Amino acid sequence: MLTQRFLFEPIHKPFLLNPPPSSSSKTQSFQQHRVWSTTITIKGAITELGGELQLPPNAVQRKRDPQWRGGFSLGIDLGMARTGLALTKGFNIRPLTVLELRGQKLELKIINIAEQQEADEFIIGLPRSSDGKETPQSNIVRSVAGRLAVRAAERGWRVYLQDEHGTTTEAVDRMINMGLSKSSQQKKLDAYAAMMVLERYLSTSGQGTELVLPKNLELQEKLRRGPPKDADFFSDED
Repeated sequence: MLTQRFLFEPIHKPFLLNPPPSSSSKTQSFQQHRVWSTTITIKGAITELGGELQLPPNAVQRKRDPQWRGGFSLGIDLGMARTGLALTKGFNIRPLTVLELRGQKLELKIINIAEQQEADEFIIGLPRSSDGKETPQSNIVRSVAGRLAVRAAERGWRVYLQDEHGTTTEAVDRMINMGLSKSSQQKKLDAYAAMMVLERYLSTSGQGTELVLPKNLELQEKLRRGPPKDADFFSDED
């Protein structure tokens, strides 16, 4: 997966992105564009690019406007054999489930769960070592995140990467403090690790996350529009 970083100014300026020009006028298939994505560190506004695409994570939106009403966040702790999911609705975070799937089946299941839970963004834990450097596992996570970002963008949903260093240890400590048995800890560890990823994401108000952006311009336009609003949730006065 091709990634690129940009420099930012302080957070008081808007999030703006000028999508890169398309090298071809032909519409790309999922197989063609699914691995082409860009990660952008969310610390403020992009300085050297201009445009209209505004994609701040929900935590940033909520910090700017406490009355802001938007979608929910799905936390993801990707593993080689098990993937933990957690959900945040406002500031309420809870472990959700553990999936023992891989590849396309895992990606489709995550999308399905997001639909059921009315989530509109994914916060994926990115492995890092104690000195802050990425690990071999980081490349695998970035690859999965890139494919998931393409599927999510079709629905107007966003994918972000969040540093997950130490979250597994934090998850174990949390479960011990809650008095969970050893067997329960083993079954729920990945889901609680995903919950720790979400807690870190909220505690930093989304700053330092990386947006995984599909390079396909049609998908970028869907991200710009965002997911369809629920008529029962948003009143005519919004």
